[in-house]
Amino acid sequence: MRINSPKLNIMYKACMKASKSLIRDFGEVENLQVSSKGPGDFVSSADKRTEKIIIDELLRAYPDYGILSEEAGKINEKNNTNRWIIDPIDGTSNFLNGIPQFAISIGYEEENKIKIGLIYDPIKNELFFAENGNGAFLNNKRIRVSKKKNLKNSLLGTGGPKSNSKIKNEILDEYLEISKYIDTPIRKFGSASLDLANVACGRLDGFWQRELSYWDIAAGILIVREAGGFVDFLDRDINESKKMNLVASNSLIHQELIDLIKKIIEKN
Repeated sequence: MRINSPKLNIMYKACMKASKSLIRDFGEVENLQVSSKGPGDFVSSADKRTEKIIIDELLRAYPDYGILSEEAGKINEKNNTNRWIIDPIDGTSNFLNGIPQFAISIGYEEENKIKIGLIYDPIKNELFFAENGNGAFLNNKRIRVSKKKNLKNSLLGTGGPKSNSKIKNEILDEYLEISKYIDTPIRKFGSASLDLANVACGRLDGFWQRELSYWDIAAGILIVREAGGFVDFLDRDINESKKMNLVASNSLIHQELIDLIKKIIEKN
């Protein structure tokens, strides 16, 4: 029988507690007070409330650990050894428009390496999680990436550019060229963490997206890798202060997908 670590148990407790209010807020989404956080990117009172519940639970258990979170920023910044990476609602625009495709994402990092990842879809009640070296799971059932060998026949996911992106045209050109190359229409669900979770459990064969934030993907990176998948960055600098250009897939189409993206970059 698999036994979860104390840290994963705390992450689970924090996530479940936060999800209760999040589900209630989703049911009353039209009443939420929404403030603009920038073009194409919105934050709601639910976002902040969810984050506070998670942070309070984690700090209660580990008061000295560092935190990097989308809304609160950095807490206990001097602790570079142990840190939580939190996205309280990944898929905020979906949430605010009543689309049931969003998730809570929490990663735990030691010495700048993700050791535990948890992604929870509160609407579907799907909990994806992984601990370093122990495999990846969906609701306690072991998951693996797909076995698709041919990129041309693969089902891929991505996210489009935000309205204020400085490389909007390049991202759209990349989407167009990959769409021409593969046979199945590309999926765009609006939640990078859930896209990575879907790669991990084999629903998607691959996923790529530009200009992601670290909290969008920290948990998902580990979950994909523990499910037997590969994760790489188109630029090797994955400094958390910069947007990241990520490619994730099963091991069989990974290099072909990266080569295709690089070919498109060179062409443009």
